Amino acid sequence: MDKKALIKVVGKQRFGDDKDKIELTTIGTFEETNDCFILRYDEESEAPGARIKTTLSISKDEKTVQLMREGKSGSLLIIERSKRNLCNYPTDFGDILMGIFGKNIEHDCSENGGKFNFDYDIDVNGAISSQNEVEVTYKLKRLN
Repeated sequence: MDKKALIKVVGKQRFGDDKDKIELTTIGTFEETNDCFILRYDEESEAPGARIKTTLSISKDEKTVQLMREGKSGSLLIIERSKRNLCNYPTDFGDILMGIFGKNIEHDCSENGGKFNFDYDIDVNGAISSQNEVEVTYKLKRLN
């Protein structure tokens, strides 16, 4: 059964000596299946009023994270620990083929919420373009 969740996402990116950090706090849902935990939430896009539906799944064995974004610029990132996956990332100027190398993946949970942490590197044409850390915390409330 889906549970309502207060979700906070903190993403940190490092591009050489440059660092960037984004934070999002929103309401979404949490679901537990036999093999994964799933958070669903909406994000605002850069275009006013346009929403991006985001689904974040982490496997219970902490080996795989899937980050699917649906909207004008949809994407699917598959992050597997110690493995490189390729993904197409759409832009207004065409798709970019990126490599995603998964590093650390962790999930701690309780009956009231939990926290996901995952780290990955992005490369374009084989050259590292950014190192990324994501922390997602959530607090649960059962839907009626």
